[in-house]
Amino acid sequence: MTIPGAASAAPTPDRSALPGVVILGGAHNALALARSFGRKGIPVALVTNDHPLPTFSRYVGRTFDWPGATSAGAAAWLVALAAEQDLKNWLLLPCADNEVRLVAENQDQLRTRFQIMGTPWQSLQHLCNKQLLVQVAEKAGIAVPKSYPVESVEDAARIDVTFPVILKPAMRMRRNALTSAKAWRAETRDELIDLYRKAAALQGQDGVVVQEYIPGGGEAQFSYAALWSNNSPVAELAARRARQYPVEFGYTSTFVEIVDNDEVKAISRKLLSSVGFEGLVEVEFKHDARVGAYKILDVNPRSWSWLSLCEAGGLDFPELILNLGVAPVLQASVGHAWVHVPRDIVASIHLLLLSRLSIGAWLQSYRQKLTFAVFAADDMRPALLELPTTILRVLKRTFAANGKTVRRWVTSRKIETKLL
Repeated sequence: MTIPGAASAAPTPDRSALPGVVILGGAHNALALARSFGRKGIPVALVTNDHPLPTFSRYVGRTFDWPGATSAGAAAWLVALAAEQDLKNWLLLPCADNEVRLVAENQDQLRTRFQIMGTPWQSLQHLCNKQLLVQVAEKAGIAVPKSYPVESVEDAARIDVTFPVILKPAMRMRRNALTSAKAWRAETRDELIDLYRKAAALQGQDGVVVQEYIPGGGEAQFSYAALWSNNSPVAELAARRARQYPVEFGYTSTFVEIVDNDEVKAISRKLLSSVGFEGLVEVEFKHDARVGAYKILDVNPRSWSWLSLCEAGGLDFPELILNLGVAPVLQASVGHAWVHVPRDIVASIHLLLLSRLSIGAWLQSYRQKLTFAVFAADDMRPALLELPTTILRVLKRTFAANGKTVRRWVTSRKIETKLL
């Protein structure tokens, strides 16, 4: 099954003399890209309005603040930046969801100044929108979580569902309580109604997905990571997302290990080829032991947080971007793992308290060849500054949220006073 209007194969570009790379948004994935390209002598510029972590890297030569990917005229802003800062023919790599959509929707305009690697939005939206993803996967014969057609509070009140269920955003294109949590779990009808009402207020009634809950922890969480060109993988690997934070529906992985899993690779190839995919991609799965199937959860058509693990395991994706003419590489070395130490300690303690992880298993996981999310001997500042930066970001968001609450309260009191 192929999506109508799917992107067709394009000639393989020659990037062996790439003048530089512009990284658009992102955090740990942007840091990993900057380090990899920078170590190869490729100049790196960062454009961001969000996480400051990559700005601390010695491999980021220039940093530009901007209005953001959802602002009016964002694509024109990037084109103007390229002209002003001599970024002609630099490779533009989006590293966050809104940035991915911006580039996919404006490829022709952005190609007037940048090199672009990615799939047009007409095709890509079928992977990014979970409602469309379910349809594409089902038509391709790929297992998906059972979905329930809930489009109103009335549907939530009367539809026949098997609890527990989870509520997810159809697309994570704005930051709110649901997209930050990644998913909410409803155990009862009353919880489903209440959570759907809250989710719809944040995402819109057509922006909420209600699906079955698939039991299982880290042993059931898998990912496919790859670089695609000409509608086929240049290099690919399978990984197990052993631990995440928060532990139930993690918005970020904390411990990931390379594994041999040909089934995950085969399923992912089948899905991506149906849209004529091009670029970097991570596909997330959960193994449903009840039916013995890998069910697709999410597609991230960009670099992923544990990108540096791939290089340690033998698949240097930035190197492959620079040399797309190389023969396909289909196997990475097992025995390698990626860890975000502070978050993994928190996640591991939580799992230990829930009796879902033993101390022996935890120690055994750390005996693999480890790649660290932030620490690098040749680039120390991000590791030194991540914790204080995170604390400041949390405090800023907390004060901002409290400020909004106070302003709403003051406004409501003024209205009441006027009414009185």
